Amino acid sequence: MRKSLTTKATAVIATAAMLTSMAGCGSQEAAPASTDTQQPAETTTEAAPAGDATAETSTEAAAEETASDEYDPYKVITDADGNPVDLGGMEIIIRDWWSGDEAEPQNEYEETLKEYRDWIQETYNFTIKSQAMSDWGSTPTDFVDYATTGGDENYVFILRDDPAITSAMANGLMYDLSTLDCLDFNDVKFQRNLLHKQYSKGDHIYAMFAGYSEARTGVYFNKRILTEAGIDPESIYDMQADGTWTWDKFTELLDKVQQDKDNDGTIDVYGLTLNEGVMTTEAVFSNGGSYIDKDANGNFVYNLESPETLEALEWTVDVFTKYDAEVANPEGAEWDYYKEQFLNGQAAFLVEDEYAGCPGNFLEDMQDEVGFVMFPKGPKMNDYINVWSNNPAAIPACYDADKAWKIAFAWNLYTNAPSAEYLDYNGYLSTARNGIFDERAVDETITMMTEKGTVAYHGMVPNLNLGSDFVWNIGPGAVVSEQVEAIRDTWKSYVDEANK
Repeated sequence: MRKSLTTKATAVIATAAMLTSMAGCGSQEAAPASTDTQQPAETTTEAAPAGDATAETSTEAAAEETASDEYDPYKVITDADGNPVDLGGMEIIIRDWWSGDEAEPQNEYEETLKEYRDWIQETYNFTIKSQAMSDWGSTPTDFVDYATTGGDENYVFILRDDPAITSAMANGLMYDLSTLDCLDFNDVKFQRNLLHKQYSKGDHIYAMFAGYSEARTGVYFNKRILTEAGIDPESIYDMQADGTWTWDKFTELLDKVQQDKDNDGTIDVYGLTLNEGVMTTEAVFSNGGSYIDKDANGNFVYNLESPETLEALEWTVDVFTKYDAEVANPEGAEWDYYKEQFLNGQAAFLVEDEYAGCPGNFLEDMQDEVGFVMFPKGPKMNDYINVWSNNPAAIPACYDADKAWKIAFAWNLYTNAPSAEYLDYNGYLSTARNGIFDERAVDETITMMTEKGTVAYHGMVPNLNLGSDFVWNIGPGAVVSEQVEAIRDTWKSYVDEANK
């Protein structure tokens, strides 16, 4: 039975470090992913080159899952003499910016996971734990400083998408994980997220992530407003299910729900409210485009002017111009005023990341019932796509081969499923069930989001700041050609420099 579709376990795999990053690590070493920051969040959807996005980026096509009747995490791994591998009492820290003291298990999944992790540490003679030792802002610099000077500690660094990490790769500061035979990147726990491909150069791999990817950008809709406009909210889920949820269908609905109810010349209910940068990036990838891609040799490729990307940008501006509630923002409103607009029923649709509907986030204050679907597909795509952004786990290259192997061996065991029963456990779904999502959002939309996705490369190019360079200028009335022309040569020079 697929655990991801049950309510049996409520632990976030991120928190359990078994299947994701909230944005986290490890088969999900967690990290507080909902970065509800005080700026237009260009990093919350930092994404991925879609290129041939439909087939190659679907994790369901990535690798065959190990048959549950063959999976045995308690099978002892032995050395050349037939004895259990002995890590010599190593104390390993998975170094992040959010982990606190380990909590007591709250459900059967967490109990099973703790039992398994206690066993591996005793059997192979090591200890391992996640610990907050940096903050979100300093993490890239902390890694570079440590990898440059070295130390006696045994760290797995949890990083974030940042150009400093690309520079660290280029300058030999990140251990080449492809040389460690204890890691099998064909394993389903890696193929489910593809992060190792994002952090690769040729045959070399410099970072990893285990388990399902965190769900990212989708479309929330106010069921009351849709119903009052004569639209059955369930029909949107039905379109998503039968593959007809497209840009054209989305704009049809936007046009129908946007209303001047009292005929005073002022719109009372807008079609859409949002952080425009979030939708722009998702729209680009939903049409098979990207800002920066990678070629077969692992070199960055400028892709802003591909037909797929330009078509998406033009469509996005058209939607913003016609339906964006930004024009109704009061003078002096904060950049995230769109949240209040959706909560107050001033707009029918909200394009936003999935975390917004999870416990502790702003949609908890929503009075109307909402639905949630994946972003509609553009004319150049045959399927829906989600732009993943997971926190990479890396080993500093200052460690020798023996130390790096032992740390990777331990981390690999630590991020394994604790039993065959939990091979498909998806902790993100358990978290979502405790949020504002209805049943179809969890079982259909969020499940797809964690399984259908791609990785992005624009956040890895040094000096390229997607938001301030370009995306924040894509709004109502923007002229795409002018914005592209203004940044073209600069981005090309960044790409050329990054490929040296």
